[in-house]
Amino acid sequence: MIKVGFICVHNSCRSQIAEALGKHLASNFFKSYSAGTHTKDRMNPDAVRIVKDKFNIDMEQSQHPKILSDIPELDIAITMGCNVNCPWLPCKHKEDWGLDDPTGKSDDEFYKVIDEIERKILELIKRLPNLI
Repeated sequence: MIKVGFICVHNSCRSQIAEALGKHLASNFFKSYSAGTHTKDRMNPDAVRIVKDKFNIDMEQSQHPKILSDIPELDIAITMGCNVNCPWLPCKHKEDWGLDDPTGKSDDEFYKVIDEIERKILELIKRLPNLI
């Protein structure tokens, strides 16, 4: 199965949301992973709360902050828009989603980013045949 990695600096917010939504929306199409170039000790509590409220997904039950060496080699690497200068990642396709970091902002900002991640994952499913 295709392996998609969502990469961010701290692997605490956007990349974790993308991993959760990838597992929720696209598990028939690809396996979702997330990682960071550095990690925080926990996921963003607002991201955890809002994803649970909107999708009934408890990210804390199945996910934790990870670094790049914690995930398998990827087919597709997607950076979240956090200016990550990733070390060389062997993969077949890379792209950047250019998402604003909602950390420290209102719930409305989190919902906007989450909705954008959901939209981009659904688009990614449609584009997969052309990427790999």
